[in-house]
Formats: sequence, structure tokens, C-alpha cells
Amino acid sequence: MYGGTPAGCVAAVTAHQEGASVILIEPGRWLGGMLGAGIKPLQDCPVPEAVGGLTSEVVFRFGTRPPDIVRMFREWVAEAGVTVIYEHRVTAVTRHGDRISAIRLASAPPDKWGIPAPEAGDTFSVSASAFIDASYEGDLMALAGVPYRTGRESRQEFGEDVAGVGQVTNWTPIDPFVVPGDSTSGLIPLIDEDHGLPVGSADDYTQAYNFRFYLTTDPRHKAEITAPDDYSPGQFELVRRYIKSAASLRDIFPGWLNSGEYNYQRASLVTNAPLGVSRDYQDGDWNVRSRIWRHHIDYLRGLHHFLSTHPEVPEEFRLETAAYGLDSSLFPDTGGWPHQLYVRVSRRLKGRYTLTHADVLNQTDPCDAIGLALFGVDVYPARRIPHRDPETGRLGVATEGDMFIGGHMGTGRPYPVPYRAVTPHRNDCGNLLVPVCLSATHIAYAATRMEPVFCVLAESAAVAAAMSIGDQVAVQDIDTDQLRKRIIERGQIISWQ
Repeated sequence: MYGGTPAGCVAAVTAHQEGASVILIEPGRWLGGMLGAGIKPLQDCPVPEAVGGLTSEVVFRFGTRPPDIVRMFREWVAEAGVTVIYEHRVTAVTRHGDRISAIRLASAPPDKWGIPAPEAGDTFSVSASAFIDASYEGDLMALAGVPYRTGRESRQEFGEDVAGVGQVTNWTPIDPFVVPGDSTSGLIPLIDEDHGLPVGSADDYTQAYNFRFYLTTDPRHKAEITAPDDYSPGQFELVRRYIKSAASLRDIFPGWLNSGEYNYQRASLVTNAPLGVSRDYQDGDWNVRSRIWRHHIDYLRGLHHFLSTHPEVPEEFRLETAAYGLDSSLFPDTGGWPHQLYVRVSRRLKGRYTLTHADVLNQTDPCDAIGLALFGVDVYPARRIPHRDPETGRLGVATEGDMFIGGHMGTGRPYPVPYRAVTPHRNDCGNLLVPVCLSATHIAYAATRMEPVFCVLAESAAVAAAMSIGDQVAVQDIDTDQLRKRIIERGQIISWQ
């Protein structure tokens, strides 16, 4: 099992229960992924009755405090007898024909704030009969040479009316140029050049990432938020120009208070995370990813400092913002910073079945469902661009890419995810399953990407992996009727009446 995400932990325990010898590899120092970094187990689960198996029986009972969730994942995996290798990431994959035979792991301990190391150290190999990539990045899948997607598909590719480049949102009449009115002076920071592709086109952007962080003014737990070494007020010129137009300065910082932790406020032109950089994270190496991870932290540090000190910020809000620090009681190992960046989407498997918006809308009926997904299409902004209002001709700045179709309930009916969506084509790899970076379009993944769904799919994938080992067949060749029978015996819910 590669990736100590909630899905990776569920898969590891499941495979052990199914009689397999299991090694769980976690590149960081903590288990539980985003469930240990701000999101609660039931937070993105509007229909708990559609979730079964270990997710319902165990993970949903892990509480709401991040350190408790991390500890409970660690204890649960240890009690199952699963060997865990921490602080190592995959750097190479050895294949024999259509099968992975071994993976090369390298030491890569994160720094004091949980930022992954840009370079890896000493290496060793791990061999196995079957592999599950449960990471958020899909590195094992990619290094194995299995085809995958990144970015946004066009509307035409899969017949999705809402796919591709979208209409702008949060348009605000702000001059985007360094010298107002002079396009030759260049754009101010925090704005991307518009690629000019029409609405519905494919591109390489993907939705924003951010940290789900906690703040406090309690001196017992407050970790000061300091300015980055290279801080300059000019880096936040867009914020200065936006202050008078913002509906609420709290939408900029700290953002949206979401179940106790702060989240990205999509209704604001500027908020607590950068835009446009996730496009490079998706398929980047760890030098790139480490830089982007640090950029998210430094952006938040700089934004906090700007809003705490700049004279054009109203004094009352400056004082309010300056009083905040990170709550170190919730992330004691990393100075109050969550140890997992919220990577909402990265690579996506090109599997035997590609989930599309039609699946989310319950317009399909796959015969090999191994779990249910149960959320609406939830996409945060992808970029911030200069944009001229077509009606008035006035130039301003806008975001693009965000949508929330159907709200938390989506269509109001959970939809099935087929086994084929977590398995590559037979010729691409015969002993790999991918329950997190599963096969889906950008739109469908935005509805499927919730932690309870990943956990459900991981449990079913682990049963399938154990079956493939026992039957000595490729994961594509197991008896899916027997798989479905077995996962139902384990309490999984694979249909909704």
C-alpha cells in the first residue's frame, strides 16, 4: 500500500484481514492524510447511510480533533499487525512484463513545518505481488508507466456540458496592471495571464489547493505567524486594491470557517490560498511540489502580515488579524501548520472505465460497482485573470473555474463507482489498483474526491488485490461477482434504492 492516507490505512487493514501480508508506505510522518489535517471523517459525507464497511464501522468513529485522528489511525493500523514505513517515497518502479515486481523507496523526511523534502536520500527496494496506490499524487501509478490524465477536459471529449474552461466569477473592477491603465507595465502579482481559450476548452489548470488550518488567540497554544523572509507589501498589491471592494475582509483572511477550521472562501476574489500553482503540482517532481507546498505557507504568512500591518487596512481589522496565531495544540509536530496540503486533485488514472458527469447524475448503471459516491460537483477556482466585462467594456479581475453543482447532496442520490474505474487497462499493468487517483474526468473527480469515498473504494480494492493474489490472476481478471459478494459480506454498500 503506497500512501498513508485514510484510504491507504483502510486498504492496509482490509488486505491484512483478507489474509495478505501487508506493508504500508507513507512518504510523510503521519497517517490519516487530510482526515488528520483538518477535515473530519463525516464532514464531506451528506449521506452516511450510503457508506459501509470499515469506513462506517471504524473511521467515522475517530472523532474530530486532528491529533486524535492521527493517533487513532496509527493505533488501528498497528493493532492490525501492519508494518508501516514512514518518511520514504517511491522513486522508481521495476516491472516484468505487465506487472510491477518491486518499487524503489528513498528517505525523504519532511521539515519542521511538514513540507516534503525536495530531494530524497538513501534508497532500498520493496517487492510485492500486488500494489495499491492510495496516494493523493499517484506517484506509484505514474512511475509504473500507467497512463493518466491531468488538467481539465474539453466539453466535447466526454460530452460534459460543464467541462473545460468556465465562465468567470468574482469579477471586480480592479485595474490589473502594475501601472494602472498601462498594459505594457505587466500584471500585478497574484494574477495569471489569460490563455484566451474559449469557454468549454481543455487546458492544464486544475482547482485550487489550500490548508485547512486552525487559529487561536489563546497564548497557551498560539504559534505566531511570522512574515516570510522575502516579504514585500508589493506582493499583495492586488489585496490592497481589493480591500474597498471586498464584501468582507474576513473572506480574504482567515477565510471560510468550515466546521472549526478555515477553508478557502470561493465567493471572494482573494482568499487564504494562491491560485494557478496547482497546475504545476499535479505532474511535478518533488522539487516542484515542495516549492508549491512552501509557497502556500508563505502566501498565508505574507497575507496575514499584510493585513496586520498595512496602513490602508482598517485599524480594527489589522488588530483583529494580528491577534491570531496558529493553534499549535492541534498540530504540535509542525508548529501549528497542518502536515498535509489539501491536494484536491492531481493525476487521474486512465482506467478501463472513466467516470463522467453522466455517472454523477445517475445516468449510467455500471454492472461492477464496488462502492457509492455521494457529493455534488465541487470545484474551487483554478485561476485569477484580467477580464473585461462584455457589457460595459470595463477592465477588471476575476476568478475562473469554480462551481458547486447540486450542493453537498449532488443529485440527491448516491451513484455507483465501478471496479473498472480503479484498475488500469490489462496491458498497462496487471497488479496495480488505484482507488484515490481513480479514473475520472476533472468534473466527475470533483464529485467523487471525498475521503469517505476513497476509503470505501480502497477497502474494495484491497479485497480485489487479495483475490488476485490468491487466484494468481491479474486484477482485471478476478471474478467481479465474487468480489462484490465478498465486499457485501464485509458490510460494503454498492447500490442505492
